Amino acid sequence: MAKIEGFRVRNFGALKDVILGRLWNQQNAEPLTPMTAVIGKNGVGKSTLFDAFGFLSDCLKLGIEEACDTRGRGGFNRLRSQGVDEPVEFEIYYREERNVRPITYELSIELDKTGRPFVRYERLRQRRKNQKSGWPFSFLILENGRGVAWKGEHESRLKEEDNTDSIENLIRYAEREESNETEIVELEDKRRLGIATLGALKQHPRISAFRRFIEGWYLSYFTPDAARSLPLAGPQRHLNIHGDNLGNVVQFMEREHPRQFQSILKTIAEKIPGIDKIDTERTNDGRLLIKFNDRGFLSHFYAQQMSDGTLKVFMYLLLLSDPAPPPFLCIEEPENGLYHKLLETLAAEFRRHAEHGKSGSQVFVTTHQPYFVDALEPEEVWILDKGEDGFSKIRKASDDPLIVGLVEEELPLGALWYSDYLEGK
Repeated sequence: MAKIEGFRVRNFGALKDVILGRLWNQQNAEPLTPMTAVIGKNGVGKSTLFDAFGFLSDCLKLGIEEACDTRGRGGFNRLRSQGVDEPVEFEIYYREERNVRPITYELSIELDKTGRPFVRYERLRQRRKNQKSGWPFSFLILENGRGVAWKGEHESRLKEEDNTDSIENLIRYAEREESNETEIVELEDKRRLGIATLGALKQHPRISAFRRFIEGWYLSYFTPDAARSLPLAGPQRHLNIHGDNLGNVVQFMEREHPRQFQSILKTIAEKIPGIDKIDTERTNDGRLLIKFNDRGFLSHFYAQQMSDGTLKVFMYLLLLSDPAPPPFLCIEEPENGLYHKLLETLAAEFRRHAEHGKSGSQVFVTTHQPYFVDALEPEEVWILDKGEDGFSKIRKASDDPLIVGLVEEELPLGALWYSDYLEGK
């Protein structure tokens, strides 16, 4: 399972410079855990951090300019931190597999002379085999849409003196190299990511792998009202980000994975008091209904009649039971609409899924609910605060020896947060 070990975002709204986990040049930091939660007061930047992942995903799928405008972002100038003229920058440090050397992806977005956003800089790099220090080898590097990409699964035979950050040096190397290992790249559209274009080509498998990784992210924009819609019948493998194809996924699971589906229903019955059975029904016009059998009632209820909380828990458990789960699952405030005693159970389900190896997903959650945090460990929790300059700053709960000691004394982490032990000093 691919896993993000570290993430950095600069000049993105309230996130002027925020780092979570380990980066290629900060190896002393601990990598992100399989389950990560970000907490904090209202207005400290939790939603902005969630949207940083969503923005990257949209940049790949839609292009830079449309990503700046979609989901109510309001354009590049509203996205960029106030009072800042520098580019918006992202850095992802991740592993494709546990024993594979990490890869770093860097992206810088700026305005051109016409005031439109474009990709100023983009790079993928990885340390060579047995390389313990020094600059990682860049197998994709682009500046203003022009640069060099190395083909194949392995690093180039680039000489040490050529391995610099200068794109011009790299291009000169590619021009004089007689082998087929290098490719000079010049993109026609500088508002599209290089990984989107080159990642579609077989000769760039490492770029393709990273593109598939981001394409596979699931960022939940689920709303119960969307789940109450009546989609046309027809099985679908995965939930979409809004959850309005919930009935189609139920139909797919019921048809393709009947035993697993029955296990899901049994789990739901154990987690949600009163639910005995969940079934589907086709209407005459070809639409699909989800039926819930509530214990104590002879007649069933349709999704349109069920509570928001029941639908949310059902959606989350179905998402976690996907036979081909997303590599990265990002959810903002999963507690909304849920009974507080369900939250520790939900957090435990997220962690169980995140620690399930190849059949699991890395889970990233923002929350302001102490009952949810009660189920977490200090190394899984990051605290966002506002600095004196008005921008966000972040720290890990496990970096505070007092918090670690109190948790070891069996004091719940959420209760410590509620009692202001986790607040900024």
